[in-house]
Amino acid sequence: MMFITKIIANITQYISEAAMRIFGPNDDAYPNIGVQPFTGEPYKKGTADSW
Repeated sequence: MMFITKIIANITQYISEAAMRIFGPNDDAYPNIGVQPFTGEPYKKGTADSW
């Protein structure tokens, strides 16, 4: 009986830790860089069809 209770407790802990990780605060360390300016070439319909 003690073995079954330990398994249920481990499963409950595993699921609750996963839920806390999914729904918890964001811990990403991405920099706040905002919108980047366009530095490429504008699209020209005639040149895109040639290759």
